[in-house]
Amino acid sequence: MTAIVIGASGGIGAAMVEALRDEEIAVRGFARSFIGPDHLDLTDEASIAAAAASLTTPPTLVFLATGLLHEDERSPEKGLAALDAEWLMRQYAINTIGPALVAKHLLPKMPKTGRCVFAALSARVGSIGDNRLGGWYGYRMAKAALNQFVRTVSIEEKRRNDRSIVVGLHPGTVDTALSKPFQGNVRADQLFTPSRAAVQLLDVLDALKAPDTGKLFDWEGKEVTP
Repeated sequence: MTAIVIGASGGIGAAMVEALRDEEIAVRGFARSFIGPDHLDLTDEASIAAAAASLTTPPTLVFLATGLLHEDERSPEKGLAALDAEWLMRQYAINTIGPALVAKHLLPKMPKTGRCVFAALSARVGSIGDNRLGGWYGYRMAKAALNQFVRTVSIEEKRRNDRSIVVGLHPGTVDTALSKPFQGNVRADQLFTPSRAAVQLLDVLDALKAPDTGKLFDWEGKEVTP
């Protein structure tokens, strides 16, 4: 098994790299902050293409540990009046378009036969059926679009390799910079360290079967309604 982790500079991504190495799995990490051949910027397709071209071994696991919920003074919208076109486009660029471009360039690098997994971090708040609170417009919309992309590309990928698995993953609330401003109401036993989250998600990935492709799963391995 050979693994690729996108967003490996910290949080769940860095923890996933360590978890894979603990399992003695060959893994290579990419991130925007990395310099040289391991640099990958979701908003720069040329850097994604260059990262894909640098691979010497077909990866059997691609784990995309990226996401944007807040940035600088921007935060999730509480109501309709807070909608801003530039911020919405930024949300889509990181949460939807970037992962789609990663799939465009990395899925063709994965084996054409045998089990292989492409997994992208999504979120339960991207579920349309599970939306009972409203708000967080840009993040919800972008993650819902990501879930649709996962479903759509899984159908095409199945034609290339009938044992391929393309999924979205909801990691729960993880103690990272992304969730830091929103941890106040999270129970202590539901706030995971990045290391614990990585191990939980790796267990979910290990248990996936070919019929699971195109779906969204939470950290317990339970399917989340799109």
